[in-house]
Amino acid sequence: MKSFEWTNPYPSHRIPLFARNVVSTSHPLAAQAGLRILLKGGNAVDAAIAAAATIVLTEPVSCGLGGDCFALVWDGKELHGLNSSGVAPAAWTVDYFKQKYGTGADGLAKQPKRGWDAVTVPGVVAGWAALHEKLGKLPFDQLFDPAIEIAERGYSVPPVVAHKWAAAASELRDQPGYAAAFMPNGRAPAVGEHFRFPDAANTLRRIAQSKGRDFYEGELAERIAAFSKECGGAMTLEDLRNYKPEWVKPISKSYRGYELNEIPPNGQGIAALIALGICERFDLADMKVDSLQSQHVQIEAMKLAFADLYRYVADPRSMEVTPEQMLSDAYLDSRAKLIDLDRATHFQAGRPHAGGTVYLTAADENGMMISFIQSNYMGFGSGVVVPGTGISMQNRGVGFSMDPKSANVVEPGKRPFHTIIPGFLTRGGKPVMSFGVMGGDMQPQGHLQTVIRMLDYHQQPQAACCAPRWKVNRDFTLDVESTMNQAVVQGLKSMGHSLKSVDDPYMDFGAGQFIWRLHENDNELGYVAASDTRRDGQAVGF
Repeated sequence: MKSFEWTNPYPSHRIPLFARNVVSTSHPLAAQAGLRILLKGGNAVDAAIAAAATIVLTEPVSCGLGGDCFALVWDGKELHGLNSSGVAPAAWTVDYFKQKYGTGADGLAKQPKRGWDAVTVPGVVAGWAALHEKLGKLPFDQLFDPAIEIAERGYSVPPVVAHKWAAAASELRDQPGYAAAFMPNGRAPAVGEHFRFPDAANTLRRIAQSKGRDFYEGELAERIAAFSKECGGAMTLEDLRNYKPEWVKPISKSYRGYELNEIPPNGQGIAALIALGICERFDLADMKVDSLQSQHVQIEAMKLAFADLYRYVADPRSMEVTPEQMLSDAYLDSRAKLIDLDRATHFQAGRPHAGGTVYLTAADENGMMISFIQSNYMGFGSGVVVPGTGISMQNRGVGFSMDPKSANVVEPGKRPFHTIIPGFLTRGGKPVMSFGVMGGDMQPQGHLQTVIRMLDYHQQPQAACCAPRWKVNRDFTLDVESTMNQAVVQGLKSMGHSLKSVDDPYMDFGAGQFIWRLHENDNELGYVAASDTRRDGQAVGF
């Protein structure tokens, strides 16, 4: 059993939750939906599906029925990985976008950020069904009872969700189907206002009764394809019918006697592994937890990881290097040597030797643990909502490149570079923690920062979650949370880090959920859980 420092030195109104059965999500009603399923005799996977179905209603600003998902599941004996991210419609090529939208100043085809031509084939419903078929316990249809009840009766919109809803409405109101679904009374709901979603209730029933197949080959699929055609989109019924999620082997990297496990590419989990592997080359424990030196090393490691991530990661069938090559000890040694302990550096990609999201987690008293994440990307995603269904579509197509030379170039049936990543910590191959930190590019950075706080500095999960965060941007500038020590902030500036001013903690610094197993060999001792104060959520248990 790990010895944590149980105090929390950071401002917070949350305390750790101790229980034998736990669900932790970014919305209380979703957490309670999962708990209801556990109380009925369901397992952690059942609870996660119930929570996931509920949160598409209670946090539509982050996910929807037309989104994608990933999962890492400890079934009591081994760790399973599920990639249920969407693929490009069969019509999508560089020429498709060039002919339809023209080219930009860089000579590459333009691609839209919203609308049907940003939508890949949704994977979330197929992911729920795949998880249940392999690892579920209760009948599939029972898992949707809490979500259907909330869709029909409605709920009062909480503060963080209301804020993001209002911010998105002005941009998305003209997207097909958006206003009718998400702007009752012609605007976004206010804090405390009641929101009902009966169209989604009917869709959830069809999903529950068909074990998800109606979404891909039944009436729902036909309505999706018909609306795509009506709006000039490329997605067809055949695209939906051909979709299949994929069970994958997790990739991992050891750190301080533990192993951090991630989903392999097309996701960005490998960036967390690269950064953590680089940080292991430094004695962080000898640096104070919130010190300038500790933060600088972690930031530089993250920049090195991102330089390689943006250069190499794509659908694994198109990558020119393998994850194993990117994570080799020799390569990480060479990358760690590039860090100057006194100055910030702008790193380029190395050359390995050839050879808007919601996160939730659940664990049960029998030892099953699930790390689950689903997303529409960029808040509501594409802004497209299929009329009469409550199905809001993601915009993961934005993750493709239009550069024919890129490994991530758009092609039919291909998965784009993906940001959402579940995390799972093991020790000697035994389960320790299911966790995740949502928020676009913040996700691998959140994994890195929270894991280091727990393993190097022995901070308990809620403290590690509440601590101030930094974020490396795509242009390698740096955002820091307002709660970070100002002496450290000034120190980072003096070392050459280029800082930006940020006032949006919802997106820019992510939000996490954590379940730590109190003893690796004894289920009876249960778990300790944490839920991020940056969202409306909570950890619940019994």
